[in-house]
Amino acid sequence: MHFDWPYFWHQLLQPNGAFLQGLWLTILISVGGQVIGLLIGLPAALARRSSNVLITWPARAYILLMRGTPLLVQIVFIYTGLAAAGILRFHDMHLGGIVIAGNVQAGILALGLNEGAYMAEIFRAGIDAVDPGQTEAAKSLGMTPVKILRYVVLPQAFRIVLLPIGNQFNIMLKNSTLVSVIGVSEMLLVTETINSATFRTFELYSVLAIYFLILTSIWGLIMRQIEQRMDRSRLRPATSLAGPTLAEPA
Repeated sequence: MHFDWPYFWHQLLQPNGAFLQGLWLTILISVGGQVIGLLIGLPAALARRSSNVLITWPARAYILLMRGTPLLVQIVFIYTGLAAAGILRFHDMHLGGIVIAGNVQAGILALGLNEGAYMAEIFRAGIDAVDPGQTEAAKSLGMTPVKILRYVVLPQAFRIVLLPIGNQFNIMLKNSTLVSVIGVSEMLLVTETINSATFRTFELYSVLAIYFLILTSIWGLIMRQIEQRMDRSRLRPATSLAGPTLAEPA
C-alpha cells in the first residue's frame, strides 16, 4: 500500500473550495437540525408527562417512531417518499442572496425531527430529576403550576440536561453525513466526488475523518468550558447560604 503523504497534507492543510463549502454546510445542517430538535423536544417532553391521554399518546407515538426507525430511512422518506406520494416537495428557498436547496431543507428537517425525539427524552429525564420537594415548596407558596414549571422546575432541569444536549450535538455532527444519500453536498459527498476523480481513497477519507475529529474536539472543549462554569456557579451559592432556598419570583 502506498500512502501519498504530499497529497494528504495538501488536502488537509489546503482543501479546495468545494470541500470548505461542504464543511460549512455540515455545520449549518448540524446546527439547524439541533435547533429544530430543541424546539420540538421540550414541548414533546411536557406532552409525554401529561396526564391527558389525548396529549401524551401522540407524543409517545412520535418518540417511538423517531427512535425506533433508522435515521437514514427517515431522511429518504421525508425527501423522496413524501414527494412520491404528492404530500410534500421541497423546493429551493431564497433568503435574500442565499439559496437553500430543497434537499438541504429536507435533511435539516429530518435530522431535527429525529433529534426532537431524543431531546424529548433528555428533557423528560431532566424534569423528573428535579427534587419533588422543590415543587411542593413552590405550591406551599401559592405558585400556580405554570409558574412552578417556568421558575422552579425548568431552570433546574436545564442545568441537568445541558451536558447531555451537548453530547447529542456531537452525535448530530456525525449523523449529518447521512444526508449525502439525498444529494446534499456536505463533506462526505464532496469527498466521494473528489475520490471518484482521483482514486486517492485512503488519503481523502483520512482527511475527512480528521476534519470531523477537529469539529467534535472543538465542541468538546466548548462543552468543557460550560461544564466548568456550571461547577463554579454551583459552588458559589454554597458559600453564602446554609441550604437551598426557594423564593417566588417578582
